[in-house]
Amino acid sequence: MTTLTLNAPQAAFRALADPTRREILTLLKSKPMTIAEVAQNFDMTRAAVKKHLTILTEGGFIQVTAQGREKLNAFLPDGFAPITDWLTYFDLFWDEKLTTLADAIEADINRTSDPKDTA
Repeated sequence: MTTLTLNAPQAAFRALADPTRREILTLLKSKPMTIAEVAQNFDMTRAAVKKHLTILTEGGFIQVTAQGREKLNAFLPDGFAPITDWLTYFDLFWDEKLTTLADAIEADINRTSDPKDTA
């Protein structure tokens, strides 16, 4: 069975925990934006937006690049990889359990439908 460090996606989950940050990701999905452009969509200060963008950067969801005097924040779809890996780990757990259950049900059906067992 695959081993997984359960704390690996912690920064990604933290970044997605806030609805404002999820909304920022939705905005950035369409195009890279400066802090000012992002802030225009919210009733909060640029400093508050910057804090959200920092958490999204730490979570691996956005990349900040300099363009002249401005910094552009661009969406990184690969930021979801740690979460996908984490969820896949648990999918494997359920796949094994469900396969075992299916085998047990099939064995039970075969045992009860065996013509030798009927009298």
